[in-house]
Amino acid sequence: MTIFKEKLDEEYVTVPKVKELLADIEEERALDEEREMQYELARAIEHVHRFAVLDVEEAQELVDELQELEKVDEATAYKIANLLPQDRTELRSVYAKERYTLDGDELDEILNVVAKYA
Repeated sequence: MTIFKEKLDEEYVTVPKVKELLADIEEERALDEEREMQYELARAIEHVHRFAVLDVEEAQELVDELQELEKVDEATAYKIANLLPQDRTELRSVYAKERYTLDGDELDEILNVVAKYA
């Protein structure tokens, strides 16, 4: 027996936005002393505290600026904003599953945008 779940909606978010959302949940759980925080939630909170480098506004500005570039779609822009690649090798890993490759100038253009924020 297979159970299929229907995807109702999909929204891309940056790690700083997730940090903000999880902080609200963490506060809510802290107010209820009888409610224990699940392991997965605690690990997610720890993860975003470690990897959220930018604030929410900066991350969204980075995503918007990346989307203005020709070879960067919405999903890739969010992935780049969350990973903040520092060199061509790291950036190429983001494009590893794509059917096309970027040349050096295109990679450098994206890295220059990331460098403004990182």
